[in-house]
Amino acid sequence: MGEKITGIHAIEEALKSASHGSTLYLLKGDKRNSSLEFKAQANGKTAVKKVSSAELDKLAGSTDHRGAVLDIGSRSSGFRGGRIQEITVDEFCRSLKDGQNALVLALDEITDPHNLGAILRSADQFSAALIIVPERRSASANETVIRISSGAAQYVKLATVTNLSRELEALKDHGFWVYGADMNGESSYSTKFSPRSVIVMGSEGSGMRALVRSKCDHVVSIPMSGHIDSLNVSVAAGILMYEYRRAFPA
Repeated sequence: MGEKITGIHAIEEALKSASHGSTLYLLKGDKRNSSLEFKAQANGKTAVKKVSSAELDKLAGSTDHRGAVLDIGSRSSGFRGGRIQEITVDEFCRSLKDGQNALVLALDEITDPHNLGAILRSADQFSAALIIVPERRSASANETVIRISSGAAQYVKLATVTNLSRELEALKDHGFWVYGADMNGESSYSTKFSPRSVIVMGSEGSGMRALVRSKCDHVVSIPMSGHIDSLNVSVAAGILMYEYRRAFPA
């Protein structure tokens, strides 16, 4: 047994790059996921097993599996389907070409895996080149994140860092400008993003930490007129990534 992926869309994306040693477990007698069975058989590398509801619950670690679980094997198997593409900030910076535009998203202590998964999905849609998360006090790229991302996880590069402030400085050395999201910032409508931009999203409750905020070149807010005081962090991240893409289409 190895790492597990649940969620129909996440499994569909993972099957595209499956390797030998992966197994698709489907609920016995359930015809809803016949398309997954067909895709697993078509790649010729993924075994298909029909199991009982109790067995599937045990494999998934919960009852929220929609009748399918993909076991992608151990990390040593070389199978990357559905996994986050891990990279360091230094490797990312060295991979940039002269004059290349890039959008980076830095998440300062986002702890809810559902928010991280939703952000990954938006990051894929808006072609974010990299997502940065701190090693401590942050959601990790677990099975829930992969499922919520609906398959976007394998297309978005992620750097897990020990010191977010230091990495923001490193990005600045490579021509990036840093834009922190805060309710008291300048309007995103009038913000002029740089071709190389880092958007920093603070934690769900307290926002950006003071040290991280001090590294921002600009602090940006999203104009709102509703009755609640803030947007969900994944929604806000999507809006700000869209604002960047309006200026610099992918």
